[in-house]
Amino acid sequence: MESTLGGLDGVILIAYAILMAGTGIYSMRKTRTAEEYMVAGRSIPAWAAGLAIFGAYTSSISYIATPGKAFDTNWHPFIFSLTIFPIAWIACKYVIPQYRNSGLISVYAFLEDRLGSWARFYSSLSFLLYETSRTAVILYLSGLLVSHYLPLSIGWIIILVGFITIFYTLLGGMEAVIWTDVVQSAVMIVGILCCVYLLTVAVFSPPDYLIRTAIEKGKFSWGSWDFTLSSQAGTRTIWVMIIYGVVENLRSLIADQNYVQKYVSVATEKEARHSVWIGMWVYIPLTALFLYLGTALYAFYSGGGHTLPDSITKGDQVFPYFIATELPVGLKGLIVAAILAAAMSTISSSLNCAATITMIDFWKKYVNPAMGEKDSMRFLRRMTLFWGVLGAGFALLMIKAASALDIWWTFAGIFGGGMLGLFLLALFHVPLRVWQGITIITVSILVIIWGTFSHNLPSHLQWLALNVDDIILGPMGTVAMLALAFLFGWANRRMVRP
Repeated sequence: MESTLGGLDGVILIAYAILMAGTGIYSMRKTRTAEEYMVAGRSIPAWAAGLAIFGAYTSSISYIATPGKAFDTNWHPFIFSLTIFPIAWIACKYVIPQYRNSGLISVYAFLEDRLGSWARFYSSLSFLLYETSRTAVILYLSGLLVSHYLPLSIGWIIILVGFITIFYTLLGGMEAVIWTDVVQSAVMIVGILCCVYLLTVAVFSPPDYLIRTAIEKGKFSWGSWDFTLSSQAGTRTIWVMIIYGVVENLRSLIADQNYVQKYVSVATEKEARHSVWIGMWVYIPLTALFLYLGTALYAFYSGGGHTLPDSITKGDQVFPYFIATELPVGLKGLIVAAILAAAMSTISSSLNCAATITMIDFWKKYVNPAMGEKDSMRFLRRMTLFWGVLGAGFALLMIKAASALDIWWTFAGIFGGGMLGLFLLALFHVPLRVWQGITIITVSILVIIWGTFSHNLPSHLQWLALNVDDIILGPMGTVAMLALAFLFGWANRRMVRP
């Protein structure tokens, strides 16, 4: 695909970049203290925090991977969205009240109160590693995608997007993160609705009614009910998606600083609950629209004179090709802006949260507990810059290292796999000693490593292979951690009985 953006598309992109930078400058006047930088003085409206939570659930990859998955297979990813309902209820009923009553900013401080400093240290470090990899992955893949439409190399796009995002996040803190998320969410929603409308008109029009092809091919199916935890013919069973959805949504809403820092930025517990539900009620139908896009694209290119070139070999490539070849000038610029909006929304949140965790969980805890207000603000901005430059640096390295993406996601899964288990243990008040905590974390990591690297074993070691879908390796590590931890907790309670 060659760059096909017109003059109007360029104006839209430039206007969007100026709007983001201007939001950061405007938010700077409301960001004079460390608390305002980290949680916006707890003054954010529930609806704005809800849109920011929605933004945390999506990224530029949602524009590509979700339609691509529906194009290649079916609607099984929608099950992940539906599992949010019970998890959001649990979070609002039992978790948010505890977090709000403690007045925490770093969610990992909750682990220290319940389990000990070892749990806080491990989870905080895991979060920083995960967010660095996440920033790098999103910057790299966004640059790879947008480079098809702009007369710039991947490297320059990474640098440009990274600079703008760091700039407004560094100046405005959480205030800028939230309000740019609101703008970015609006851009994403408008962009996706425009594409849905154009494709719907195309695939439902007589005489071809192309949508029938997608229906006949089972593209609206949610997957197989076969009780197996391994992938089948390239798709995932309903059971795999339920397990993954429950565990991942639990991790997001109770153990991920990206989400918690947004719903503790509102004034009251009631507004925090409202923000979670607002985020969910936006995310779930938008997921359905992303999946519908992939299904409609399958129908669109199944007949009616529309064909894909031989260079298109997988679903992830179809929507970018459609944008480049079918969308009119103006709308094309809006969609590219929406892709960048999704990327910048995720990255800005990651940078602000990483700076917050670095200061609260490491610097102020171990180095300078008596840090003053000015020093705190200076440190937060420096850390925002540090994590942004580090993420962009790793994104640039990915350009020449084809396997870097898989390596980063593998290590992110290994280091992040135990966080949910620790939060569940904290919520259940399971007593653990330090050596027991280190043991359960080690077991969780080993289970994930075992599942990750046991696929291509030699024939005499095939009995060690773990034949399950890769996306439930994290849940398996969590289950292993919980089983051993509850055993330790039971033994500890028996030892202290009179």
